[in-house]
Amino acid sequence: MSRFSYSDEMLTRLLKVPQTIACVGLSINPIRPSYYVARYLQLKGFRIIPVNPAYAGKEVLGETVLASLAEITTPVDIVDIFRRSEFAGAVVDEALEMRPMPRTIWMQIGVIDEAAALRAEAKGLTVVMDRCPKIEYQRLFGELRMGGFATGIISSKL
Repeated sequence: MSRFSYSDEMLTRLLKVPQTIACVGLSINPIRPSYYVARYLQLKGFRIIPVNPAYAGKEVLGETVLASLAEITTPVDIVDIFRRSEFAGAVVDEALEMRPMPRTIWMQIGVIDEAAALRAEAKGLTVVMDRCPKIEYQRLFGELRMGGFATGIISSKL
């Protein structure tokens, strides 16, 4: 399995139970991908904690935007990174300082930092890079099939 291959079983395990997700780089602009990904996950039962120093103190999706992961006072299961690859390592390092540490680091489509991924994995975290949890959720739980997409997931049994 290549570095960027993730089994459907692993991704399903990560997304099956609604969890708390810190969305780093979440925009308050409703046409930005970070906003509609977070909104979708929130509608699926996930708790979203928005993190973006540019909007700290403002409200988005019913939550107050925090300036950093260090400001989070509740356990986080997934840190979802909506920052460019060159900034992902600093976010991962900040996540590794959280107590308790999150279980998963998720880097969005186009966000890749192998060195940061190795640091997180060395601390026991699961890392997903270059994937979107919204797309994976829709693919794994049958929502893309309704739009006519071949997902590779068999949904009925004989």
